[in-house]
Amino acid sequence: MPWSSQGGGWQGGGRGPWGQGPQGGGPRNSPPDLEEILKRGQDRLRTIFPGGGGAGGGSNKLVVFAVIAALIGVYLWNAAYRVQPDQVGVELLFGKAKPGETTPGLHFIFWPFETVETVPALRTNQMRIGSLQGGRNDDAGLMLTGDQNIVDIGFTVLWRISNPREYLFDISRPELLVRVVAESAMRDVVGQTTAEVVRTTGRGEVQESVLKLMQSTLDNYNAGIQLLSVNIERADPPAAVSDAFEEVQRAKQDQERFIEDAQKYANRRLGEARGEAARIREEAEGYKGRVIAEAEGSSERFVQIYNEYAKAQDVTRRRLYLETMEAVLGDSNKVILDQSAGQGVVPYLPLPQIEQRRTPPATSSSTGAGQ
Repeated sequence: MPWSSQGGGWQGGGRGPWGQGPQGGGPRNSPPDLEEILKRGQDRLRTIFPGGGGAGGGSNKLVVFAVIAALIGVYLWNAAYRVQPDQVGVELLFGKAKPGETTPGLHFIFWPFETVETVPALRTNQMRIGSLQGGRNDDAGLMLTGDQNIVDIGFTVLWRISNPREYLFDISRPELLVRVVAESAMRDVVGQTTAEVVRTTGRGEVQESVLKLMQSTLDNYNAGIQLLSVNIERADPPAAVSDAFEEVQRAKQDQERFIEDAQKYANRRLGEARGEAARIREEAEGYKGRVIAEAEGSSERFVQIYNEYAKAQDVTRRRLYLETMEAVLGDSNKVILDQSAGQGVVPYLPLPQIEQRRTPPATSSSTGAGQ
């Protein structure tokens, strides 16, 4: 070795590179001397306790006192316990729960025969499940509804410990149990409800059903847990299909608007048709009454004429003849003379021309009046 080749060793005298003495020629790694260690401990105690440097009997008393004090401290440390304001304690004697519960404060037990378990029985616990406001927690909120749709639900469960003994000794991992039971109950209720009802008007009923189902399940497990409320904070379509869902909702709104407009148009047209029918019916009733009245008048007039005819048939017959001829030939421009009227005079008279001169044309008279 380099350090052994220079003058018989490192820095001479056969010393190693870190200044050790020579390794050869004697026992190696000898065990520490126990008496030397105890002696050095007694020296240290003397420096700590005044007067400790006396005879060896005084130091032994101090050691015994220190050991007894340490044992008492250890016992008190294990025998005393404090119950926090939101907790209750359950003391165990040889592992079996004692009757009663300890209230918040400082208490003592006979350790090691007795032990204690504390639970936050006076605290209201909140558990959030599914997608909540402010971001997604997990996929537990994706649930299948009764109409084969998927909704993303986020809800909270408020609960507290009602029976500390059942909570401590009858169930394991109570928070996980509450979470699993809540998720299962929500899936069961949502699976029997349509998506539209879950998202809009049926939240209250769903919450109430889930609360009852959860409490029944936890009671069957003797969980010692009392549920306070179940609140659905959000129930929306999944983010992956939210755009398509919004499109469908807008299409439904358009459909409802079109149906409403069509219904309004139908009602307006139906009202108009009913009004028109009423008007026609009234006109028909009026026409019916008028025709009946005319018929009755004609029949009465015929009866009167017949009665007069019966009294003087020749006069009446002649009058009817003249009236009928006047009605038939009244607008004719022909002049008809009786055969006996043309004897002894000029059989021709220009009566149309005479009549035309007597009666000026309507156009010339109206023109002259306008002038």
